[in-house]
Amino acid sequence: MPTIVPTRRQFLQTASLAALAGARLSHYLPDLAHHNPLQEFTYADVALHSQLHEDQLHNTHSVLMGLSDDSLLKPLRAMAGQPAPGDELGGWYEYVPGFHFQHGDTGFAPACLFGQWISALARDYAITGDPATREKVLRLNRLYAKTITPEFYKNNRFPAYCYDKFVCALIDSHTYVHDPNAFAILNHTTDVALPELPKTAVEHGVSWRPGTDELYTWDESYTISENLFLAYQRGAGNRYKSLGQQYLDDIYYTPLSEGRSNLAGRHAYSHVNSLCSAMQAYLTLGSKKHFLAARNGFDFLLAQSYATGGWGPDEQLRAPDSDDLFKSLTNTHASFETPCGAYAHFKLTRYLLRVTRDSRYGDSMERIMCNTILGAKPLMPDGRAFYYADNNFNAKKIYKEATWPCCSGTLPQIAADYRISAYFRSDRSVYVNLYIPSTLRWIQDGARFSLEQATNYPFESTIQFTVCASAPKDFPFKFRIPAWAEGATLSMNGRLLSDRLVPGTFASLSRLWTDGDRIELDLPLRTRLEPLDKRHTNTVALLYGPLVLFGIRPTDKSVNRNDLLSAQKSANNTWQAAAPAGPQKFLPFTAINNEPYTTYFTVA
Repeated sequence: MPTIVPTRRQFLQTASLAALAGARLSHYLPDLAHHNPLQEFTYADVALHSQLHEDQLHNTHSVLMGLSDDSLLKPLRAMAGQPAPGDELGGWYEYVPGFHFQHGDTGFAPACLFGQWISALARDYAITGDPATREKVLRLNRLYAKTITPEFYKNNRFPAYCYDKFVCALIDSHTYVHDPNAFAILNHTTDVALPELPKTAVEHGVSWRPGTDELYTWDESYTISENLFLAYQRGAGNRYKSLGQQYLDDIYYTPLSEGRSNLAGRHAYSHVNSLCSAMQAYLTLGSKKHFLAARNGFDFLLAQSYATGGWGPDEQLRAPDSDDLFKSLTNTHASFETPCGAYAHFKLTRYLLRVTRDSRYGDSMERIMCNTILGAKPLMPDGRAFYYADNNFNAKKIYKEATWPCCSGTLPQIAADYRISAYFRSDRSVYVNLYIPSTLRWIQDGARFSLEQATNYPFESTIQFTVCASAPKDFPFKFRIPAWAEGATLSMNGRLLSDRLVPGTFASLSRLWTDGDRIELDLPLRTRLEPLDKRHTNTVALLYGPLVLFGIRPTDKSVNRNDLLSAQKSANNTWQAAAPAGPQKFLPFTAINNEPYTTYFTVA
């Protein structure tokens, strides 16, 4: 059965801890919001040692570095009416004058990925320090600057979408690549783009350009405030703070802030991404209304999520207490727009965790990571990209037919962002959010510290940490205890600190840390069943810790609860359970290749 999280979490401190060299263990009760949000570490502060995570970074970085400058600039130059040498990339990225969406996907969103790819390369440089990556970003920025013309936006069905990605690219170029021209190029981009954009946020499906077809109503001006506020915070100027306010979509945010769901029928990824703009309105303007909109919106989203953490079948958000999620298990294979959705989900949960210090946002981030995005098929040099995770009763992993879709832009960004989601810090504390083999390095009260994390989690329950310190310092480490982790324990230098930690909290461990201190966290992993929703309690997924276990080539999707719970793990991270038609094999999403699978079973 699912773990029940206490409604009130008490601060705990046992007498036995006092004897252990001053170690102090407690649990954090989250408030509504903090005036001093947790801070992210930099991309360079965290080194990941996980093959799965590193493979995604190396794959996407290699593909982007292999794309020629002329091919990348070709649609921008063509739409600006300039000579456009080089080979077409094709797919969504190609510019096709007279494109009509009923005639195919080639030319659907020309140049839409350029800004995301520059952003990803800038973040990659922050991680690797690779000179060739920096040179490519600087060179592309200067070539892009020559294409900034009103004609580009007049010929563009998605001008706000493209502008938003250019803003992200240029502020990341300024911050991570230290491009001295980035803000000047951003200001020129803004001067040229603004006359061709709506004056306020326009909702998806609403026409604002006379004489254009339906496709022109799919632009996303309602998402752009987040990057405008970030531009202001990073020093681009007050105009970006004003523009961020100008494009806040209060038709969307006001009902959410009042606790009324208005998600149904809205485009899934872009409206979850828009909640990140609401969080930036809180962080930049101090607007509690926008914080409440984001927090409540996330709660409504959780109520319509699959066990994997994914949401938005057919890219549509749903009404509360509807049967839509259940119906999607048979009527669609487009269950979750994976790289784009995961990118928005990571950003939103990162904002909410930083502001509230509530561990449930880390739990949700972990679900999405383990059961969707880490299992995405690799990006291919010819533009084939993994787009939808499939939660159908008869599911399969496939590439999207159209090449270079939007998810080929967000996958490289999220591959870099695992690092800034794993750890956070306050004035005195270091928060451990994601359990990934990694090393964190930072300065604590003038002393050089590192925390090395070694684990085979989520396949094994134990996570080991080693502290390296140039001088002893007293401060707390805070470890996320997932809501399902009944019986979790912490040990310090080989001695058990507490018989039990409180699930759904950050456990705080304070002491005078010295070089060589060792911490061991154990999160007991057990199989459990999780219903699809409260209306369909007999449609269940099998979980093991944060992992959803997917039934491989299922012979019978109607099984006994006890049979599912009897699933046993083998040495190669495969599970097997008894079933009426014979043994049923289970795999995590990251281990599935081309085998048919199911996420859910029907139990009596």
